[in-house]
Amino acid sequence: MDRAAGVLLGEACGDALGVPYEMAAPPIGEAVMKGGGLGPYDPGEWSDDTQMTLCVARVAAEGLDLSSEKGLDAVSDAFTAWLDGGATDVGVQTQAVLTDAKLLRGAPHERLTAASEALHARTGLTAGNGALMRTPIVGLSALDDREATAGAARAIASLTHADPLAGDSAVLWSEAIRVAVTEGRLDLTAGLDLVSAPNIGRWGDWIEAATGAEPGQFGNNGFTVTALQDAWAAITTTDRGDGSAMHLQRGLQAAVRAGHDTDTVAAIAGSLLGARYGASAVPTQWRRMVHGWPGLRAHDLVELAVSVSVGGRRPGVWPSVETMADADIPALGIPHPIDPDIVLGTITDLSRVRELGVQAIVSLCPLGLDDIPAEGMTARDHIEFWINDGEHEDSNPHLDFVLDDASSALRQFRAEGKRVLVHCRLGSQRTPAVALRYAVDLGVAPELAESSIRDALPGIRGEGRLWHVAAHGA
Repeated sequence: MDRAAGVLLGEACGDALGVPYEMAAPPIGEAVMKGGGLGPYDPGEWSDDTQMTLCVARVAAEGLDLSSEKGLDAVSDAFTAWLDGGATDVGVQTQAVLTDAKLLRGAPHERLTAASEALHARTGLTAGNGALMRTPIVGLSALDDREATAGAARAIASLTHADPLAGDSAVLWSEAIRVAVTEGRLDLTAGLDLVSAPNIGRWGDWIEAATGAEPGQFGNNGFTVTALQDAWAAITTTDRGDGSAMHLQRGLQAAVRAGHDTDTVAAIAGSLLGARYGASAVPTQWRRMVHGWPGLRAHDLVELAVSVSVGGRRPGVWPSVETMADADIPALGIPHPIDPDIVLGTITDLSRVRELGVQAIVSLCPLGLDDIPAEGMTARDHIEFWINDGEHEDSNPHLDFVLDDASSALRQFRAEGKRVLVHCRLGSQRTPAVALRYAVDLGVAPELAESSIRDALPGIRGEGRLWHVAAHGA
């Protein structure tokens, strides 16, 4: 589930990271979400790449088959509504097709397809990267059916991009997303047998040339082939083979450095890195900032992606449930023994923000749609972390990274002068583990930190993998 949750989040973060450098000089040092670009955009705001992906995601989250006439009509209507009311930056080809389609007759998907084909007939130049950039969510729409995934990817690509190469690139990337989520590996060649037969050899050569190469050497990445190559090069050239969650950040920095259409290349790369490493690999500083049309933030992206991956929203079931609160769970609200402005709690303490006097929240358990941000909190000051209680390594594949990230979030909030609530569901395992890592990061000896947390929270488990890694590292 973590990997599915990472697809939209990874794409959006890559997008927002690339926005400031689109058609501009590369960053000096690390790329940052400083906004600007062609929007211009606010810091952390995603662009049309993620916006168009969300048009598709919102349809798939309602359980519609993306390759059906009903599904394609819904996507087509969403694209048109986006152009008319939400688009902040639109590709030339996409804008031409969506505009021309308004003058045609027929069902929504028929109008778009006809306009797309007409543009291709006139120009022969319809293999831009616009279909590729919005395809990642399609990889979640049929996780157990590669043919269905490929069919949906090509059908949605064809709405605006009639060139078979555009459809092929969407098929390849969607299948790579599906494989990364279901198998935990990166393999862009997994979908070669699904592309147009005459192009299989060419795509194999293009992928081989990009594997391990330096991004930015393939020419204008407004072309779907070179955009795919730059994204894949950024991923593979930064892969140290150790399975580290840091690969996501390294890959996105490399993608931005490819230059030219930086937000698109980084969005494409981010979707696949998110699919491989999960939402848990996306660092706090990015998740706090990332946002965009239509008024969504990190939590919303996770809800959408997970909903798509399970075939659509299920009312009353996470992540579509309104609240995860449970009246039978007692509140806790215990000051951290090392830093009393860190308050250790349970999910019930979410309703006690005013009483506890906190200005920021670190949540370590799944929340409902109405739980975040908690009443009185801004979205930037209520951050979620993906930590499970399970003992097996697969339960928390990046446990040391996530604990570091959570501790870093606490330190950042405290540096901002905020009193912070950190909580999980019951306050018995995840909360004390993060409290322990925070104490160790403040310089407290692990043994002293352990005894201090145990004394403050006498009912906790205080053992197992989560506790050990919190105290001593992986």
